[in-house]
Amino acid sequence: MKKEPYIRCALPARSSPVPLDSRSRRHASSPLPHPRRRLCDRPRHRSARAGGRRAGSDHYSGTLSDGATWIADRPAQWNGSLLLFSHGFGPTTAADAPSAAVRQALLDAGYALVGSSYDPNGSMWALDSAERDQFAALSAFRRQIGTPTRVISVGQSMGGLVNAQIARDGAGRVDGSLGLCGLVAGGVDLDNYQLDAEYTLATFFDPADAGQFVNLDSQADAVALADRLTQAVETAQQTPAGRARIALAAAYLNLTDWAPGRQPPARGDFTGQEEQQYAWLAQGLLGFIVPARWSVERSAGGNTSWNNGVDYAGLLHKSSHARQVKALYRDAGLDLRADLNRLTRGADVSADPAAVAHLKQTSTAGQKLAVPLLDIHTTADQLVPVEQESAFAARVRRAGDSALLRQAYVARQSHCNFTTAEVLAGLHAVEHRLDTGRWDDSATPAVLQHNADALGLDGAAFTEYRPHRLTGTR
Repeated sequence: MKKEPYIRCALPARSSPVPLDSRSRRHASSPLPHPRRRLCDRPRHRSARAGGRRAGSDHYSGTLSDGATWIADRPAQWNGSLLLFSHGFGPTTAADAPSAAVRQALLDAGYALVGSSYDPNGSMWALDSAERDQFAALSAFRRQIGTPTRVISVGQSMGGLVNAQIARDGAGRVDGSLGLCGLVAGGVDLDNYQLDAEYTLATFFDPADAGQFVNLDSQADAVALADRLTQAVETAQQTPAGRARIALAAAYLNLTDWAPGRQPPARGDFTGQEEQQYAWLAQGLLGFIVPARWSVERSAGGNTSWNNGVDYAGLLHKSSHARQVKALYRDAGLDLRADLNRLTRGADVSADPAAVAHLKQTSTAGQKLAVPLLDIHTTADQLVPVEQESAFAARVRRAGDSALLRQAYVARQSHCNFTTAEVLAGLHAVEHRLDTGRWDDSATPAVLQHNADALGLDGAAFTEYRPHRLTGTR
């Protein structure tokens, strides 16, 4: 997976490049007032201006009270709009755009940009500090650079969760929000469905590690564990029984069945679906998600996931991949009910209640929305499954704020794999909502595609899509 500057959540080096692919797959069906309060102590800025670092723009940087850094770029011909960018999981380095190409396109179009690193002294799962530091970076921009006429928050991956929190809490500070491949279901759901998949793989292929996925001592231990599990999966792929059980784990992981460089498998091609799910696992997916759990636990102060009391037959029943799993088990001559009962009987992982409470407090969103939000997701996201959008929409609906939320989908593989045109088209849809007070059809696939194509940049693949419900929520 190509790692662009400031793109977080890239897979380890063993992953293969992921081409942009616009082929469609099958589908399921006013000026901003000055903030009245701060969320952190008054920042101690060590600001440096380096005018002209990028053609036609001035670059700024500074340091906040918790040691976080912030950066900003203001074009010479500023249109008055400021984009507050929240970066994804990874090193706590300041970023103000999703990629170098998107940054340049935004600056060329007259937008100013700002973003923070989050607190560099803690875990890369920086939800304790991210929202606070983003608002502090926005305040720094106002004091040192200028007063925007409009602020739109933008967030990517883990930063998409931060962005959804800003959309919930940012009334009077931001006007609207654009989310990209956001981890909007939150940390608790993420940890639980990943645990379900890891536990399933270990139970059948690496029993010695079946109880080792929580309370890890170090990131190095987590990396070693992920390597052992990946090797076990590679061996299991050689037999029909192994492939059926890999498909079961993939269902719990909400793992897409469309892999890089491939055509999407046919609806009834269960063997082809498993082959492409396996491709994601073999390319290092476990090498990312297992060590990432260590970062989440470090942030929360204990184990944040559990499976004691989970009915694994019930979980499978809720999955969009249930028919695939049943067919592969039947073809392999395996007893699916026996395997599901084995998983249910052996599920004995308990969470630390205080850690779970901390994660729920810091790492959820959707309880309400204060400003309009457009979320965009690829349909085949291996790291933050598109099903997270379904869980988020349900939460926003329960809060009574569905009128503020729109969701759009791009028919492409891989996490955060958007073109520059898709990002700008999404931004313009948010601006339409802010200009008119209505979404109208601005966030529909047809209009987003038309507007992206009209930019003459790098293409787009917006599509009609409805994500299935997220498997593994407790």
